[in-house]
Amino acid sequence: MKIYTRTGDTGTTSVIGGRVDKDDIRVEAYGTLDEVNAFVGQAMAELDADLFEDVSFDLEKIQHELFDCGGDLSNITKKKEPKLTYEAITYLENRIDTMIEETPDLEKFILPGGTKPAASIHIARTITRRAERLVVRLMKSGAEDIERPLQYLNRLSDYFFALARVINFRLKVKDVEYVRSANVFKKPKGRSDDAN
Repeated sequence: MKIYTRTGDTGTTSVIGGRVDKDDIRVEAYGTLDEVNAFVGQAMAELDADLFEDVSFDLEKIQHELFDCGGDLSNITKKKEPKLTYEAITYLENRIDTMIEETPDLEKFILPGGTKPAASIHIARTITRRAERLVVRLMKSGAEDIERPLQYLNRLSDYFFALARVINFRLKVKDVEYVRSANVFKKPKGRSDDAN
């Protein structure tokens, strides 16, 4: 089987329903999701399978969902059956809530980094934000039926932030606060100062 087709040698690429230029905003959007997916894979390779069994499950699930999301963004046909589900968004929300409960309260911005897998997840988070901005541009250009990918990416970047903190916490590496940060995060209701 050959993996090259030569059909893109003139600067166009196939999407579901036709061909577009390789620098089309739609291609930029789903291509950026491929970047996110690669850093998720890197983080998975860096994680201890026993200590992070729940996280490994999440991340493989997310890798599949990123493909779903990319497929939805690459579909320019009139008949669009989205692959990405609203349940995927709800799952991320539930996991974010769980991870926030696991980690110490946060008041200030933190510096991206800590352990290697957490740093990889922070990179995935920032690229997810870039993908989200590209999807917003795609929506402004008149693309329809992309609200679900937009919501998913918004939630996914929050998930990655919470996950990076969980990874550092489980590996006993403290997050470094941005020294000039104001107190930007409100303490969750019902949690006391000694809940850490």
